[in-house]
Amino acid sequence: QVQLVESGGGLVQAGDSLRLSCAASGRTFSISARNMGWFRQAPGKEREFVAVISWSGGSTLYADFVQGRFTISRDKAKNTMYLQMNSLKPEDTAVYYCGAGAPGSPDLMLSPERYGYWGQGTQVTVSS
Repeated sequence: QVQLVESGGGLVQAGDSLRLSCAASGRTFSISARNMGWFRQAPGKEREFVAVISWSGGSTLYADFVQGRFTISRDKAKNTMYLQMNSLKPEDTAVYYCGAGAPGSPDLMLSPERYGYWGQGTQVTVSS
C-alpha cells in the first residue's frame, strides 16, 4: 500500500502564496514511475484537475484556470510532490488533494478516475 499525506494548506488573503506538499510513504516504489497530480474540490462541486507531473518530472500540465500562477514539482528522492501557488484568488478556495495515477502520458491524467491513490486533502481558504 501507498499512503499520501498533504500538508501546507491554510487561510491566506488574496494575492498571497502557499506551498502544498504531498509526501508518499509505504510501497513508494510502486508509484515511482507514475504520474502524480493535484486536484481540488470546493463545497458542492466535483473534484477538478489542477496539475499533473510525469514520473520523471520532465513533463507538466496545468488546468486553464491556473494561468501561470501555480507550479507543480516533485522530488523523487524524498518521495514528495509540491504545488507552489502564487497570486491566490478567493475562487481557489477548496480542499486540495494529491493523487498517484497511472503511468503514461500526463495528457491522459485529467480525470480523477485515472488515479489509484489519494491523500486525505488539505484545506486552502483564500479571503478577499
